[in-house]
Amino acid sequence: MSDIIKKIEAQEIAKLTTDKSIPNFKAGDTLKVCVKIIEGKTERLQYFQGLCIARSNDSINSSFTVRKLSGNEGVERKFPLYSPNIASIELIRRGLVRRAKLYYMRKLRGKASSIQEKVDYTAKKNNTKKASTAKAAEPVKENKAAPKEAAPKTED
Repeated sequence: MSDIIKKIEAQEIAKLTTDKSIPNFKAGDTLKVCVKIIEGKTERLQYFQGLCIARSNDSINSSFTVRKLSGNEGVERKFPLYSPNIASIELIRRGLVRRAKLYYMRKLRGKASSIQEKVDYTAKKNNTKKASTAKAAEPVKENKAAPKEAAPKTED
């Protein structure tokens, strides 16, 4: 019975994610969520950018919570991951955290609430390789101010 439910949920997830791509994110990452707002006959897009403080993975019922500060007041919003009202999710910055739920961020203010950025060392390594090959292609200039080699010493 549960296999049938899993298959149906997988089909629904595939159907809901055909037009959009969902980035691989977790708690601690800064996200920019674009939400469709329907007011009467008009439809507009609203962006909500903030820190992802929680993520719940439960197949089609997956959700995530985003927190931002708006005028020194904390605002949290919980989004269903596979909702058709979410136009896009953009990953702005990866955060380096050690917990899955960052509810302690609600108490912190100012610099204490900042999260260290996670650095991707593989990308840096690739960039340094490109830079070193560019340096190798340049001709080497000789330094004219370099001291001349000393004459070999003779023993008396």
